[in-house]
Amino acid sequence: MTKVVVVGYGQMFANIISGCISSGYNPVGVFRYEKVKYNKFFLKTKDIILPGKDKSFISGYGLYEINANSVNSEKFRKELIRLNTDIVFIASWGEKFSKKTIDVPKIATINCHPSLLPKYRGPNPYAQVILNNEKSTGVSFHLADENYDTGAILMQKEIAIKPDDTGESLKSRCSKTAGQMVGELLLQMESQMIVPVNQKNELASYQPQISEKDLLLNFEHTAESIDRRIRAFTPWFKCYIPHKNVFFTFNKHEIIGETSPKAAMLVDYDKNSISVICGNGKIMKFSDLKIYKHSKLFTNLYMKNSLKIGDIME
Repeated sequence: MTKVVVVGYGQMFANIISGCISSGYNPVGVFRYEKVKYNKFFLKTKDIILPGKDKSFISGYGLYEINANSVNSEKFRKELIRLNTDIVFIASWGEKFSKKTIDVPKIATINCHPSLLPKYRGPNPYAQVILNNEKSTGVSFHLADENYDTGAILMQKEIAIKPDDTGESLKSRCSKTAGQMVGELLLQMESQMIVPVNQKNELASYQPQISEKDLLLNFEHTAESIDRRIRAFTPWFKCYIPHKNVFFTFNKHEIIGETSPKAAMLVDYDKNSISVICGNGKIMKFSDLKIYKHSKLFTNLYMKNSLKIGDIME
């Protein structure tokens, strides 16, 4: 039986572990990213007093947990050797793997990336595909190498993007698909020869980390593109509506009508909402407002004294 180690965090980590177990491949070891992220004494206390989801999940299955401070540490590599590891699955990780670590497993180190590689290499493809109005994305299992998301592909599956998807809902679906795929991949690797397919670099796209400027709404854009931007970053980041020197955050938004194009004009407001014209003449209403880094009371006073119909929200 193939001996598997899974490293990672979050939904992808949990689903790949579950997928291995349900297919009969109980991991011989797991390594959660919290071991890298936190001081070991702090984490030991946290695991006792308030364990995170990854710790609770691992404990629930009674899995052996590798103790190290990096995947590139000698301690981690020695553990892989001691466990006689055939395959390491990377299920979300924040470090770049060194070649020395990649080469330890007897069969392969395999990364799971939530896009149809070579498109959307890099961090948070869930948000990027929604931002770019893609109709589908997917999950790719590929051989790890010393670069990010560039290794030869072993298996891919396409996933449709729904009109109301958020980054969170798409992440959940991709993670579940990965969990279904991993067992199939392991069975295929045991029963038949899988030929890795090199990625076509001429078709590759790379998306960088999300920055503060990505979160600022620009009402010169269409209402539909603004809606996509908000959904793409949900629930990780809140988008901002600018007005003079302050920035509103909000919890609800909707497209409520259409008027003559006058992009970025404030056309209505009350104590809890504002309505703004977008670049294509459609009106978006934003509710449950709060000025960034200020109290609700300050927000109410500002809206009462500083907003007026016809203001340009920029």
